[in-house]
Amino acid sequence: QVHLVESGGGLVQTGESLTLACAASERTFTRYAMGWFRQAPGKEREFVASISQTGDKTDFADSVKGRFGISRNYANTVWLEMHSLKPEDTAVYVCATDIEYDLLLTHPRYWGQGTQVTVSS
Repeated sequence: QVHLVESGGGLVQTGESLTLACAASERTFTRYAMGWFRQAPGKEREFVASISQTGDKTDFADSVKGRFGISRNYANTVWLEMHSLKPEDTAVYVCATDIEYDLLLTHPRYWGQGTQVTVSS
């Protein structure tokens, strides 16, 4: 069982930046691909970004390309750097992980509880 704890959410204005962090309980953290999803009110959860076990592969949703970045260390943390935020980025952001990178993109095995990001216009 992998436990994920997100932090860094909050209220920002349009155009500002925010960085989210996700800490994993797993000692063999580097075995897991990591990712972020988000869910806005009344909408389905959607993929945001992912990073492979070694960090050499990343993927982003079209809606965040060029504005968001994802990175990780070899200890237990992955970050989602969000820039030029828009009101439509408002959502609960959830960290996720899976040993298989392809499964992470669609059906990750482990999920965090999420952190709220609100972007005011």
